[in-house]
Amino acid sequence: MSELAQKSCVPCQGGVPPLKGEELHNLQNQLGNDWNLVEEHHLEKEFSFDDFVSALGFTNNVGELAEAEGHHPDIYLAWGKVGVKIWTHKIDGLTESDFILAAKIEEIER
Repeated sequence: MSELAQKSCVPCQGGVPPLKGEELHNLQNQLGNDWNLVEEHHLEKEFSFDDFVSALGFTNNVGELAEAEGHHPDIYLAWGKVGVKIWTHKIDGLTESDFILAAKIEEIER
C-alpha cells in the first residue's frame, strides 16, 4: 500500500488555494501509475478491462470508495474502459486529497 493510499481524504472547506508547481509534481511522483496531471487542474486516468462487466464492477468499487472517503471523482464508463477524473470542485483545482483518492483507486482489484 502506498503512503498516499494510507491517508484519508479531508473535506475541503474552500478558501484555500489549489496546489501548484513543485508541490503538485512531488505528489504526482508519489502517485505514479500513469495518472496524468492536466494543466495543474485535475488528475485523469483511463483503466482498461476485458469486458463491460469488469469495467462496471470497477466503477461500482470506485463509487463505494468515493462515498467512504467523501470525495467524488467524475467517472466515465464504456465497454472495456473506465475513465476517472479527479479534482476538488470547491476550489476548482487540486489538493492532497485528490492524490490520496487516486492512490486508493489504484489499490482496487481489477
